Amino acid sequence: MPDNTLQLLTKGYAWLPDLSRRNGPGPVRTRLLGKPVVALRGPAAVGFFYDEDHVRRRTALPEPVLSTLFGKGAVHTLDGEEHRQRKALFVRVLKDTEGVAGLARHVEREWERSAKEWTGRSQVTLFDEVSLLITRAVCTWAGVPLPEHPDDEARRTARDLVAMVDGFATAGPRHWKARRARQRQEGRLARLVEDLRSTGGEASDGDGRPPSVVGAVALHRDADGELLDPRTAAVEILNILRPTVAVTWYTVFGAHALHRNPGLRERLAAREEGYARAFAHEVRRFYPFAPFVAGLAPADIEWHGEPIPEGAMVLLDLYGQNHDPELWNSPYVFDPDRFDGREPGRDELVPQGGGEVSEGHRCPGEDVTLAVLSTLLPHLARLDYDVPQQDLRITLHRMPTRPRSGFVITGVR
Repeated sequence: MPDNTLQLLTKGYAWLPDLSRRNGPGPVRTRLLGKPVVALRGPAAVGFFYDEDHVRRRTALPEPVLSTLFGKGAVHTLDGEEHRQRKALFVRVLKDTEGVAGLARHVEREWERSAKEWTGRSQVTLFDEVSLLITRAVCTWAGVPLPEHPDDEARRTARDLVAMVDGFATAGPRHWKARRARQRQEGRLARLVEDLRSTGGEASDGDGRPPSVVGAVALHRDADGELLDPRTAAVEILNILRPTVAVTWYTVFGAHALHRNPGLRERLAAREEGYARAFAHEVRRFYPFAPFVAGLAPADIEWHGEPIPEGAMVLLDLYGQNHDPELWNSPYVFDPDRFDGREPGRDELVPQGGGEVSEGHRCPGEDVTLAVLSTLLPHLARLDYDVPQQDLRITLHRMPTRPRSGFVITGVR
């Protein structure tokens, strides 16, 4: 069986769907970095993949991904009761600390502030500015200070959070930039956690209010009853900040979709009930973000009679499933109406993974993604601007990809 590592690096998102088309029905078998790989897709495969009797995550994530995207000791690396206990922290803070709706309000205020400022500029690179405004919003909501010169600190933080996402699936300069960004932000947030614990801070003021996100993480006790060490606490704070800022990718993809489909703008701008959410679902389905998720088979197992040996890497093909013609009519047509009046099935639309949020590995920030997108996209549709000539290609070999130009707009009014 040939090793496909080089093909993955050169083909990117198209690699696994292409293998699936050539392979025909059933799992795809190949090798990556010398390790046997079995790749699955489809709603039934999602349920199989997220069953811990079939697939474990603890040792599946390679060191380069941990040192850039997730962080060492992150919730993504845990299984069983350890994972459930740590996951409960994320579910709790998204419910208690103003909740997802509170975060969306912060994002909306930052958009309004930013859009006013854009009117005085000759051009705006939407990717850079959206990442900045989301960084301001999520740091304010989470209780992460941006001291002294707030805009300068916010820009530095935004660049670091973007870098962690942008460099996880590559080698070379982007990867090393991501590592340095993570080291900076982990150190800064670990010091913040230590300060909160040493002073008592707002996390223990006893007035009945829920603590901030930072306070909740600082006081969290793991399955062993112990506080997280400051560096691991910093990792988990970043696992709230970073995925929220990653919504920048989807927001700019939304701008790309409106540019390619201008007839959709009026309906989105009108804030027709449910349409912004349908549009957000379709952005997440249509545009590429995560190509797949991976785990390891803990024992010899079977998928529909097909053997999967112990230690094999099991991939769940997210991009392929979101473009599978067996699931989606005209999958390469951008059509928000496919979600108009209906929510997708739990294991049907899987841009951020599948399974259950509370017990499994599904991203608890999926509600954040939808709330932020449903807030920003109607504002984007109502914004009056010009799109000058530029390179708006979205290349599938770059992971994560985005419009090459970052989506430049001019004449904001």
